[in-house]
Amino acid sequence: MSQAKSGDTVRVHYTGKLDDGTQFDTSVERDPLKFELGSGQLINGFDVAVEGMQVGENKTVRIEADDAYGQRDEQLLQNIPKDALPEDLNPSVGMPLQAQGPDGQTVKLLVVAVEDETITVDGNNPLAGEALTFDIELVEIV
Repeated sequence: MSQAKSGDTVRVHYTGKLDDGTQFDTSVERDPLKFELGSGQLINGFDVAVEGMQVGENKTVRIEADDAYGQRDEQLLQNIPKDALPEDLNPSVGMPLQAQGPDGQTVKLLVVAVEDETITVDGNNPLAGEALTFDIELVEIV
């Protein structure tokens, strides 16, 4: 039976959990996730975990933050004057926003504080700084 290797397109089912047991994502009720191993489409630790698996194999793997979404970067917290926002925007804590970065790419932000004159946004991935545990099943090597 063949093993998944870098460059293979694979389909997997997965369930991701935080250390406290909170489930943050799963493919179980959806189609399996399809991706090319080693292409950088997913976090490095997930690629490493799937490489070498055989079709039908299940595994549980814990991925440290550095091999997942990295450590939180406090420099990605920014205060923005409310008068720099569109007039029709009524920001609230937890609201997702998008901005254009200096390289022209879209940056996803999350409003984490709203004051009288400013809002604070966080550009970190919500899973940054977290170790992630995945239950993975290799469904198919395409």
